[in-house]
Amino acid sequence: MKDFTSKPPAWNDITPLAILHHRQTDDETSCCFETSEGPLHVSLHAFGARLRFGDREFGDYGMLVDERDVEASASPLTVTQDRERTVLRSERHELTIEHRPFAFELRKDQKLVQRTSTDGHFVRKHRLPPIARTEEGWFAALDLRSGEPVYGLGEKWGRLDRRGQLIRSYNSDALGVNAELSYKNTPFAWSPSGWGVFIHTPAAVTHGVGYAPWSQRSYGLLVEDSHMDLMLLSGDTGAAIIDIYTQLTGKAPTPPLWSLGVILSKAYYRDAAELLETARVVRERRMPCDVITLDGRAWQDTDTRFAFEWDASRYPEPAEVISELKAADFKVCVWEYPLVSVKNPLFQTMADKGWLLRDRRTNESYRYTWDMSCFGDVLTPLPDSGVVDFTHPKAYAFWRDSHKPLFELGIDMIKADFGEQVEDENILAYNGDGGARLHNAYSLLYNRCVYEAAETFCTSGPFLFSRSSWTGCQRYPAQWGGDPQADWGGLAASLRGAQSWGLSGAPFYATDVGGFYGDTRDAELYVRWAQTAVFSAHIRLHGIGAREPWSYGAEAEAAVTKALQLRYRLLPYLERTVESANRTGLPVQRAMALAFPEDRASWAFEDQYMFGDDILVAPCLEPGGVVDVYLPAGEWRRFPTGVKLSGGRVHSLKVPLDEIAVFARPGISIPLGPAVEHTGELGGSTKIEENWVGA
Repeated sequence: MKDFTSKPPAWNDITPLAILHHRQTDDETSCCFETSEGPLHVSLHAFGARLRFGDREFGDYGMLVDERDVEASASPLTVTQDRERTVLRSERHELTIEHRPFAFELRKDQKLVQRTSTDGHFVRKHRLPPIARTEEGWFAALDLRSGEPVYGLGEKWGRLDRRGQLIRSYNSDALGVNAELSYKNTPFAWSPSGWGVFIHTPAAVTHGVGYAPWSQRSYGLLVEDSHMDLMLLSGDTGAAIIDIYTQLTGKAPTPPLWSLGVILSKAYYRDAAELLETARVVRERRMPCDVITLDGRAWQDTDTRFAFEWDASRYPEPAEVISELKAADFKVCVWEYPLVSVKNPLFQTMADKGWLLRDRRTNESYRYTWDMSCFGDVLTPLPDSGVVDFTHPKAYAFWRDSHKPLFELGIDMIKADFGEQVEDENILAYNGDGGARLHNAYSLLYNRCVYEAAETFCTSGPFLFSRSSWTGCQRYPAQWGGDPQADWGGLAASLRGAQSWGLSGAPFYATDVGGFYGDTRDAELYVRWAQTAVFSAHIRLHGIGAREPWSYGAEAEAAVTKALQLRYRLLPYLERTVESANRTGLPVQRAMALAFPEDRASWAFEDQYMFGDDILVAPCLEPGGVVDVYLPAGEWRRFPTGVKLSGGRVHSLKVPLDEIAVFARPGISIPLGPAVEHTGELGGSTKIEENWVGA
């Protein structure tokens, strides 16, 4: 993995791109240039501009909904040109291209949208080359106005405003939420100033967003490939730009109603007896819950996984176990990953058919070796494994169709874990791509395959949880944030990860309530985490060790049960919100910069968010129950008490353990459903029992 932090590119040694001449084409909707580094194709669209540098070599991984539709959407152009510049005009956009060095300026209705960097250097024209071909790949430098924030770039754990950060779009098994590494990435960013940028690529992209060691007034993008497909998006607001991006890469389908209920999990229920006893106690204690999960070691033999087979020593009759869970009105989720142990006969079967990724050095099936030092005593040692080659049509079909017996057994949901393991440069796929180019796209292929299995075979509606994601994965909902530390910092970072993923065009997200590792049985933390998760698209209690509310004591159980009951009463509101996400691409959890584009003061409050259109949530992120919340202008009502609070200022509140700092816009009607313990009691659709109005 390249590290541009410790060794930044030597900008003064890089020659900027130059246009040599305009190549005449018969196409009235695109313009082709010969440059000092090969061909450049330029087109204008309703969404903005598309500039394609170099010859594309990667296969079509389906990151765009339809490449042909995007090409067909190009606008008719008028082109004027002299020796120094070329101007392309469509009905609303104008792109001016300077020839030597190459630079551009995009306008919409005569208003500046974006341009290459204007950062000059004392001894040369540009501190960063506007566009250049480097040893690592293609580089572009965009202009940043003073103080201009930038959002997006996938699931990240730090500040939502990327200004000043060096971000790498590269999926990683991040082992937590405490560093820059993350499981879900996309090279898409946007600014409230009215522009977005999307690099259509499976390759790693490094983003220096006003990163001072490069340039504090420029946004540098380094695309680690021989081709750069640069899309400049123009929209009046962040919501408009996210809508454009998700029109290009796909809207998330509306998830089934039962998936909006509580998902109970831990790593892990050791046998059928423990699983069934937990399910019995859930119903006995009247804990609201829809789904119970068999995690990685819960139903598979760790030494021989993954092969779609139950560990016979613990589940000799899995059908009986599933039937008993179904009789108690549970949906059932099971875990998988796209690797096959060399100790399972399936490894050799798939290897013989060419259905596993190969090692280009030996032309044999590649063997992934786990670095167990990362996991310490947390995980059982894992065997060398083959990696499913989803670029092979027959391998893809085999893996998809192998889910059929699981769904016929009564499984409702797959937890599609991992997917970040295609890292070795010696990996070779069936489609001819190596590990570097396949690495990020692998998550997309994996998620698509499993989601298609659910679409084809699951009678309760397609839904999955995936940990690793790339551009377009929002079409296969939903995603969860992996493996946070079980402390207050882990809660805060998970909240930022959720908002960050939402700012990147993916509307549905869940966290590991209580934290995944390092649990100290902190009841207050567990309660506050559960309360925060009530106001997210999906809610899952999960971690190493028990996550059932009563395991944290009577007071915690009472507070969490109260919060979960509220979650179920809010289902009509949440259902309306997820249906809106399907149309608009807007996330369920909306950062303040997205929800209040006109209130710049609100953008600084990154630890609070809007839950849908009308509910503002200020999670308690420290022990003691003190919450500072900024309410935008206007009069707000505390939900559900109706207490009035004035907007345009910060309020400091002391929140009892069983209460949540939640607020509603004045005069807004919030639909509330009946109190139920699972969505099966609703008969398949939400019911409105009353409409709350905080008058």
